[in-house]
Amino acid sequence: MTQQRIPRAIVVLVGAAAAVITLAGVQAVGSIVGPVILALTLVIAVSPLRDWLARHRAPVGVQVAVPLAVVLLVLLGMVAILSLAAAQLAILAPTYSTEFKKMVADLQHWAAGLGYGSQQLNKALSSFDPAKMIEVAQSVLSGLLGVLSSLFLIVVLLLAMSLDAPIFSRIVDAAAVERPELARALQSFTHRTRRYLIVSTIFGLICSVLDVAALYMLGVPLPLLWGVLALITNYIPNIGFILGLVPPALLGLLEGGPKTMLLVIAAYIAINVVIQSFIQPKFLGDAVGLSTTATFLSLIIWAWVLGPLGALLAIPLSLLVRALLIDSDPDSKWAAALISGRLPHAEPNTEPKPSP
Repeated sequence: MTQQRIPRAIVVLVGAAAAVITLAGVQAVGSIVGPVILALTLVIAVSPLRDWLARHRAPVGVQVAVPLAVVLLVLLGMVAILSLAAAQLAILAPTYSTEFKKMVADLQHWAAGLGYGSQQLNKALSSFDPAKMIEVAQSVLSGLLGVLSSLFLIVVLLLAMSLDAPIFSRIVDAAAVERPELARALQSFTHRTRRYLIVSTIFGLICSVLDVAALYMLGVPLPLLWGVLALITNYIPNIGFILGLVPPALLGLLEGGPKTMLLVIAAYIAINVVIQSFIQPKFLGDAVGLSTTATFLSLIIWAWVLGPLGALLAIPLSLLVRALLIDSDPDSKWAAALISGRLPHAEPNTEPKPSP
């Protein structure tokens, strides 16, 4: 008696419906899921330090306390930098009121000189309020700062995960005997996430140094602050550098006029697009295992589900979903090929081998 197969269309429709319901559920509890994934990502990031301490037979308390302290310093540094950036914009905005009015008057004279002195155009220029652009920049920074608003919950989760990390690693290694595909998928997730964070940090530092140098030469206020902001937004794929560009471009407009703003935009595009679009992907391609299209779609989906935190963690979240739903299933090699953009036989095995 032959077994009746479910039609492929039904499988696809049911899977799509389940995905929509799951994403809606994750969105409903996003205030919990977001901090959990952020804490997990940070614990994975410092796991080599914990392993190094374990190999040198450091006390268990030290193996937990040192990585936790490093993560807390990073978190507090991000909160301080984003808060300082938003505060500096709020302080500097009123000092440029005269420049605002002069800029509008210059636009009106320029339009009149071109013969476009109609009443509608003058009304549009008169209603131009550059202060709204400052509000946009502040909203961008506030959104990023909101990512870390649940700091207490994140700290508690970090402490709990740091305590459980050593035994969890041993459980995964032991599970490799009975569930080798699942164990390999989880190890692949941690490996790829760590590689992504390392490569993004290195190239983010390179972009930040070049951005600071460009802003310093152009005379934009607070270049070091905007360089650090560029480093933070570098973790947001595809559009991160645009978010880091908004504050220095606005200050360039207020400090040196449209020419300075255009030079700031040109410098950011030249630096960040070349590095992030042409150089960085060559180092991230095999390590992350996500195609350019999958990366961009993951940014859109996770930003919709979890807001700014979803945009910041789009790659780790997609890697976790890939590990649980695709890499753990030996029959899903073509699904892995679709999201990685590589044929199954062409995709290198970057996963670490389970420890004996």
